[in-house]
Amino acid sequence: MRPWASEEMTDPPLVDIHYLRPPDKEKTFTQRLVWSDPTVRITLSTAVTFDPPITIDDSVVLETGSAALWFTFPGAWHDIGLFHRADCTYTGLYANILTPCVFETEYLWRTTDLFLDIWIGTDERLQLLDEDELVEAEEQGWVTAEVADRARVEARTLIKQAEAGAWPPPVVSEWSLSRAQTSQIQTP
Repeated sequence: MRPWASEEMTDPPLVDIHYLRPPDKEKTFTQRLVWSDPTVRITLSTAVTFDPPITIDDSVVLETGSAALWFTFPGAWHDIGLFHRADCTYTGLYANILTPCVFETEYLWRTTDLFLDIWIGTDERLQLLDEDELVEAEEQGWVTAEVADRARVEARTLIKQAEAGAWPPPVVSEWSLSRAQTSQIQTP
């Protein structure tokens, strides 16, 4: 049972995720922790603000008022977000390639963005995004050649697994936005 699971506390706790985008842009995202076990931590980000909206292939995938359900896997070089529009319409799966999340406490996490992203829209077409941004980061010395290579390996591995039907992991399809929004305390 998770530490917040008690008679007195019914709402899932908030987690602060410190997200560094090299060279020096750090944001803190505060999200509801709706599930935690040794293999995955699931958070819900609600009412996000994006001006302008985030688009992929000229389609809005996140906008002000949107929600995203995030899957963070301890030790993994990526996380997964299920994106929705403000009206709760599902737009697709987004994976950030990043350094493994450091869990400083149960509710304070840190990670560094490694620029590459994988997108699988509702048409199920898989795309690798932002390769140019990783090249620039490497050229500018914001990430080392070793870290950039590790990011590329992670992206290639996930793409191969997705093409073989072995990724994303089953836990991603077990959760929906409505399940996360109505969850109280979720424990294994």
